[in-house]
Amino acid sequence: MGSLRNVILCADDFGLADGVSRGILELAAMGRLSATGAMTNMPGWRRAAPDLKPLKERIAVGLHLNFTVGVPLGEMPSLAAGGVFPPLQILLAKALKRQLQASEIAAEIARQLDAFTQAFAEAPAFVDGHQHVHVLPGIRQALIQALAARGYAGRTWLRDPSDRAASVLRRPIGRSKALVVKALAKGFARQAHKAGFPTNRGFSGFAPLDLSFPVERVFGEAFSHLGPHPLVMCHPGYVDDGLRALDPVVESRIEELNYLKSDAFRELLEHRGLRLSPEIA
Repeated sequence: MGSLRNVILCADDFGLADGVSRGILELAAMGRLSATGAMTNMPGWRRAAPDLKPLKERIAVGLHLNFTVGVPLGEMPSLAAGGVFPPLQILLAKALKRQLQASEIAAEIARQLDAFTQAFAEAPAFVDGHQHVHVLPGIRQALIQALAARGYAGRTWLRDPSDRAASVLRRPIGRSKALVVKALAKGFARQAHKAGFPTNRGFSGFAPLDLSFPVERVFGEAFSHLGPHPLVMCHPGYVDDGLRALDPVVESRIEELNYLKSDAFRELLEHRGLRLSPEIA
């Protein structure tokens, strides 16, 4: 076999619920993941962060910036007037109408970054966003400015959740969502690079969460038509009461967890000449 090609496999939502964190930790210990993004506004982050430290040489640990689940780490009277983040539809509408208050967004980004470094004692290896909120107008600019002000340029990379149109169109599962996110992310990579932040080049892993497609097919497509420095997202985890209280669609998480542990996944990587890596290049 020739040289293996590197790909980042990133499990989103570390800290969302204890079962999700436990599943991600197990996969990381097995070498079946190479990155995870932490939701530092969720109580589960501080409980589970110490368990990530022994794995930090094996996986990239980043901030999964969150503005749509749980409560903010400080007061946000405009976006979260009732003390709870709004659903994505409301955040998206405010962002596209340029109704997000810059100072409020910047302050919460700072708090979530602080919560990461306080619990993990390091800067995040990367930053992305829950439901890709980090690329939205009014958030992307504040995020890049906050990271630059902390001296993270050249140390932290940013997730670009878009891919070449030709690649997206060749992956039927999740295609519509991928095209919408690609449009929302237009110009994000260029802005990041200008500020000194590398990004992945190639992104996949969009999938319905209702088990309407076999998990083997979902990952088979996700690991196809990869870009030059690709990242594949996934959402594995054990289902517990904490997760059910936050997310009504949960069964796909255990299916992903079981598949990623399986010989079938190992064989997929071997057959396609892929190696999981925490590095974007």
